[in-house]
Amino acid sequence: MPWLLVGLGNPGARYARTRHNIGFMAVDAWCDKATSSPSWSEKWKAQVATIGTGSSRVVALKPQTFMNRSGQSVVPAAQFLRVPPAQLLVVHDEVDFQLGRLAVKKGGGHGGHNGLRDILQLLGNGDFLRIRLGVGRPVHGEVADHVLSDFRPDEGQVVDDLLERAVAAITCVTREGVVTAMNKFNTT
Repeated sequence: MPWLLVGLGNPGARYARTRHNIGFMAVDAWCDKATSSPSWSEKWKAQVATIGTGSSRVVALKPQTFMNRSGQSVVPAAQFLRVPPAQLLVVHDEVDFQLGRLAVKKGGGHGGHNGLRDILQLLGNGDFLRIRLGVGRPVHGEVADHVLSDFRPDEGQVVDDLLERAVAAITCVTREGVVTAMNKFNTT
């Protein structure tokens, strides 16, 4: 049975380097490290790449439905692949974490994240795994404007480091399990 690795984000060049798209960026970085040339195709309203990693298979999915409708892509993929919640790993931005913080989580609510909200509503189950990538909360202004803004040039190194740790966390979850990953990556 494969892993379903989901990166949350918004499609299109306009959103490519925004905070909301850190999930897409992390999945891309993991795929690029796992294989020299991931082959992406269109399926389940998403970009999809299947990657063999030793004894297991990972189906990477980047929904093209926009963030608020992520479940319309994730749930049909999970159902078709018969992936249980314990093998569904969603990588997403987290405004309640400072920029650069990463945490692995098993289950829970949506915490105000519209992509997670849609997945939870359509899946009917919140027991799936998550990797939360800190993008910070704005000091002033709207959260929506903040997550749809590009990372600033002075944040580049922190973002690069975060993506490197995200790749390691994805690998750890899919090879060693969520408990090991939580123990290894959930430091303050």
